[in-house]
Amino acid sequence: MRVCVFCGSSSGRERHLDVASAVGRGLAERGIELVYGGGRVGMMGAVADGALAAGGTVIGVIPQSLVDWEVAHRGLSELHVVADMHERKALMARLADAFVTLPGGAGTLEEMFEVWTWAQLGLHSKPLGLLDVDGYFGHLLKMVDHMVEEGFLKPAYRDMLLVEDELDRLLDAFRGYRPPAYKWVEEGPLR
Repeated sequence: MRVCVFCGSSSGRERHLDVASAVGRGLAERGIELVYGGGRVGMMGAVADGALAAGGTVIGVIPQSLVDWEVAHRGLSELHVVADMHERKALMARLADAFVTLPGGAGTLEEMFEVWTWAQLGLHSKPLGLLDVDGYFGHLLKMVDHMVEEGFLKPAYRDMLLVEDELDRLLDAFRGYRPPAYKWVEEGPLR
């Protein structure tokens, strides 16, 4: 099994780096291969180094522009250098069986929202989860619930986004994941 981890290229707070390292180590200890953005910096570097230190397989996917900035991790099992961010996300999605989102910034959220949208459109049926350590995603989840309340997100699609605060529970939720039936239905406005 391969899990793609989306996380920040920044370090965030020290506890975030500790979580990223623990996630990498935890995946490796379970024999799960890590797919990620290929960087050596911030949380990306921590998740990769955690997996590598535990003997895991780590597959990085990085655009040439970031290689040129010298942020590529050179100690990975595999490093795929691609043309741009679009190609990066597409390859990471193809390589992965599931997706875990750790704390991060706009890029992290953009990656998570894109694979979630692809799942809603039926382009893949892979599980997607947030590892909500210390309530990091609390405000985002309130917004997601608000999208449901306002009629912009179907409850079944909200349920696609699995949320746990421990890696073991999130991986357990992945095992039982079944995507909703896909059917486009034109609906009128909520009243």
